[in-house]
Amino acid sequence: MTVGLSGCGSDSGSGSVTLKLVAADYDIAGGDSTKAYWHNVVSEFEKKNPGIKVDVSVYSWDVVDAKVAEMVKAGNAPDIAQIGAYSDYAASGKLYAVDQMLSIPVQANFLAPLADAGEMKRTQYGIPFVASTRLLFYNKTLFKKAHIEPPTTWAQLEADAKALKAKGVKTPFALPLGSEEAQAETMMWLLSGGGGYVNQVAGYDIDSPENVKTFQWLKKDLVQAGLTGPVAPGKLNRQAAFDAFAKGDVGMLNGHPSLMGEARKKGVDYGMVPLPGVEGKAKAAMGVADWIMGFKQNGHREQIGKFLDFTFNDQNVSTFADKYDLLPATRSASQAMQKDGKHQDLDQFLAALPTSELPPVGKTSWPRVSEAIKKRIGAAVQENDDPKAVLEGIAKVALDAESAE
Repeated sequence: MTVGLSGCGSDSGSGSVTLKLVAADYDIAGGDSTKAYWHNVVSEFEKKNPGIKVDVSVYSWDVVDAKVAEMVKAGNAPDIAQIGAYSDYAASGKLYAVDQMLSIPVQANFLAPLADAGEMKRTQYGIPFVASTRLLFYNKTLFKKAHIEPPTTWAQLEADAKALKAKGVKTPFALPLGSEEAQAETMMWLLSGGGGYVNQVAGYDIDSPENVKTFQWLKKDLVQAGLTGPVAPGKLNRQAAFDAFAKGDVGMLNGHPSLMGEARKKGVDYGMVPLPGVEGKAKAAMGVADWIMGFKQNGHREQIGKFLDFTFNDQNVSTFADKYDLLPATRSASQAMQKDGKHQDLDQFLAALPTSELPPVGKTSWPRVSEAIKKRIGAAVQENDDPKAVLEGIAKVALDAESAE
């Protein structure tokens, strides 16, 4: 799906510049809302910057990363790409550093965890376009029937799941470790167990004692106790878990903001709390960001910077986040969203984002490691597999991938 949003398709002899922007489509209903958003941004920008035109192509998330990769490989890189990852392009020297493009006030306005995640070797190349974080969702109706309160510790979570099972709930706790987004579900649990994917010096630490203990607990106290439902976690994908929650079949699961809309449409009365940790709240929520970046190939650094500065004004940032139940990547828009009273359902997500921890997306090895997690982590909670051995296997993939960087 592609659409040109400018009347000018090439640079003119008068010295004007046409920027090529490739963007991802966020309209899950298959409508034109993402294209309409960019049309409005570009129209306003071009009025204020008559020497710069912007042509926008919008592609579905299924193909947008591959489309940009094809363009770069063919020597026809876009000037700007809004996609899922930046590290490969940064590592190969194809991107402008953020401080080469953005004005200082715009640079300083990004939330620190998101800006930090956009860095490679202490230089920021990835600009966080939009963000989300994760909370524990629970079905209030099922909780009332079981006479329980939302958990704040692992022990309480286990006790709640047992009470839900005793009341006949099909899936007391949904644990989606299937290939769709197992790397995210895994990271949430590692953080809640006091660990994570990397250590304090940013090296991989996947088979740390804390991480091993986390998966030993998941296997013994949730999965083997029959508290994770009829589908094996390694076969359960995130969307299937979300769908089951929206049908009222799931007592608890880890979810992101879009689940609110799905649950509301189906009439599920839900609540949200921070992810429980071993003895209290998890050390950090997991944050996620999508990225926008500027390519060097066409030499349009100044014009790219002007467009990106404009894109990240509060009105544009808030409009996009509001449209898709996502979180602004900037401090000012995030604060404005918290104050306006229209987004109370996002308040807890917004509160968690400034101290969240993101996956190590600045590592060029991360895609390979993430793929290994998606394929292997489900085995860590299977009957005849050892969590420690599974994590050690993934850690070896990470070590080999990092050595190849």
